[in-house]
Parts: sequence; C-alpha cells; structure tokens
Amino acid sequence: MTLAIILLIVLALLFDFLNGFHDSANSIATVVSTRVLSPRYAVIWAAFFNFLAFFFFGLHVANTIGKGIIDISIMDKAIIFGTLVGACGWNIITWYFGLPTSSSHALIGGMIGAALVKSGTKALLWKGIIKTVSFIIISPILGLILGWALGVIVYWLCRKSSPLKVDHIFRKGQLVSAAFYSMGHGGNDAQKTMGIIASLLFSAGLLGDKYYIPMGVIIACYTAIALGTMFGGWRIVKTMGQKVTKLKPVDGFCAESGAAITLFMASQFGIPVSTTHTITGAIMGIGSLKRLSAVRWGVAGRIVWAWVLTIPCSALISAVAYILARRS
Repeated sequence: MTLAIILLIVLALLFDFLNGFHDSANSIATVVSTRVLSPRYAVIWAAFFNFLAFFFFGLHVANTIGKGIIDISIMDKAIIFGTLVGACGWNIITWYFGLPTSSSHALIGGMIGAALVKSGTKALLWKGIIKTVSFIIISPILGLILGWALGVIVYWLCRKSSPLKVDHIFRKGQLVSAAFYSMGHGGNDAQKTMGIIASLLFSAGLLGDKYYIPMGVIIACYTAIALGTMFGGWRIVKTMGQKVTKLKPVDGFCAESGAAITLFMASQFGIPVSTTHTITGAIMGIGSLKRLSAVRWGVAGRIVWAWVLTIPCSALISAVAYILARRS
C-alpha cells in the first residue's frame, strides 16, 4: 500500500470524523434542548449508539456510494482526493456558519465534481444520483409526516394525563428515541465513507477483481463517526435545538422516532440520505402540530438554502481540488 493511498484513507476517516462532528447536533439537539441530558452526556450517548449500528445494519448504503454514483472504472486517487476535499471543505464552511447541512450530499457532490472534470457526464450513474438527490426532498417530508403523525397519536393517548406525568414518561422515553436515531445516523452515514475507502482500495487493485468492504474498513469508519459525534458540533446544536422550534420531551421523542424510522427504511434500501434533512423535517412536523407559527420558518428557510447549495458547492470545490491533484 503506497503512502498516497494511506494518506487518502486517513483523509476519508477525517471526513467521517467531521461527519460525526458536524452531525452530532442532529443526534443530540432534541435531547439537549428538552434538558433530558446535558450536552456532555448526550454526545457520549449518541456516539455509543453510532458505533452500535455496526451490529444491526448491512452494507447497502456503502455499496451505493462505492459503485452506484459514478463509474467505478474511472475511480483513481485524484478523484478520491477531490471528493474528500470538496466534502470536508463544505462541511467546515457550513459548520463555521452554524448551518446543519448534509455531509452525505457534500460527499456525493464531491464525487460528481471530480468525475465531471475527468470524464464528463458519461461517468455519472444517473439512477443512483437521482435516487439519492430525490431524497433531499423525500427524507425531510417523510420525517415531517412521521413526526407529525406520531405527535398526533401520542398527544391523543396522553390527552387525559397531567403535563407533569407526560413530561416524566417522555424524559425516559426520549433516551430510547435518541438511541434509535443515533443508531440510524451511524448506520447510514458511516457507510458512505466505507464506500469511498473500498472504491479507493479496489481501484488500486488491493481488493482483487471483486469489490467488497473489508471488515477493518467497517470498524474504522464506525469508530471515526462515533468519535466525531463525541467531540460534537456545538455551533449547530443551538440552531437545531432552539431556533427551529421549542421542544418538550414528548416532542423530542416524536421527532427522533419519526427521523429514526425514516433512516432505518432508507438504510435498508441502500439510499444514502441526509440525517440532517430528516431530523429537521421531523422537528418541523412536531412543531407545526401545535401551530404553524411555532416553527421559525425564516430559520428553516435559511437551512433549506444551505441544502440546495450543498451538492453544487461541494462539486465546485472538488473539481478544483481534482485539477490541482492532477497537476501536482
């Protein structure tokens, strides 16, 4: 294994770490904003279940990223470099401005940008791209619907209970919903980096003539995203937990449960979705159940614009990085 490949694997794991760091707010925002857990304990809780996903999920998402977005035959070290620089660069920019954007779509944008520079549109696998991009719209809507529907059911079931009793029950229940959401986060997001590293190893001839995900890569990626979550992205916590809508423990339970169901379904079908989009939609769903004005739609609109810009901006950064890598 050459030094260049080792450095690219390190860069991929750095992206995975940044993914956890950037998305940690998604995992802990509701449980922190409802004061069920302190930020310190919340990130440890989320990180543990990020890694636990290793035992429950297949590798469908990793295979989609590895060989379903761009033609694997054109994959080389420069494309991987451009992809990771584009994704990491956009993650850092949006982290600085406190915007909960999608690490998943930043990675896909990075792949598209580098592939376009190298081989043009013929390198793009439109079936995988369309399936993934469509979930920019589908996953937040599904999260919103499920968050809203769970809210309707739970509020109806608890209609005769006192607010104090409901709060007591769902402060415990939210620990469970936060755990399942974090498991869904790890099960979907960690696999994206697995696909990138496996593609790199395959293109270098280190996997033989058959593409697969080595066990060492699987463990390393789950570990990296869990560590990133543990260190946390505190700038984004405030946006997700307080600026979109104010939450109670029962609200947090419904939002996290709705988002977790969405992530589990997407991972089962091998669709690399944005955990950010999903939990934001679910939070809006439970917030709008009270009244539409409970959701701060101006903040939500700013978040949506960041989503729209993610793929083209990360693709642009990736294209520049690819050109520089080829010239060096």
